[in-house]
Amino acid sequence: MHRISTPIGLVLLLAVALVPAWPAALGAQDTGPAGVDVAWVRGMKANDVDGIVKCYAPDAVAWLPGSPAARGESAIRATYTGLLSGSTVKDVALSDVQEKRTGDLAIRWGTFSLTLEPKAGGNPAVVKGRFSEVLELRNGQWVYTVDHASEEPAAK
Repeated sequence: MHRISTPIGLVLLLAVALVPAWPAALGAQDTGPAGVDVAWVRGMKANDVDGIVKCYAPDAVAWLPGSPAARGESAIRATYTGLLSGSTVKDVALSDVQEKRTGDLAIRWGTFSLTLEPKAGGNPAVVKGRFSEVLELRNGQWVYTVDHASEEPAAK
């Protein structure tokens, strides 16, 4: 199985991943759980750790390929800081996104594509994979409580 480096793995947590408060701060309308994905993508494209972390609940857990579980705001911040210290996000896209929602909980899943340019030089890497996330409506804002991303398996 192909293992990706820690910086690339960290970005995959995105898939993740994905806060209506943030789109509202940017002038966007709250679009429910999907608004978190919108904010996460914007944060990733802007290489903005603070913006990305705002998408997560303080007690959230995030799993990225090749990385240990990041539990809580500090660990999630450290994960994204590590990723963005070595690479610049050039593009990120979510596709085939599905959602199931009941009350104050939502589950979303789909696929992602992430283009990372190493800050040390070299060709950009395109990482493709799948994600699943659990979101919760807290204090009027949707946030990730669980974010899981995995690299697309190699073709057989």
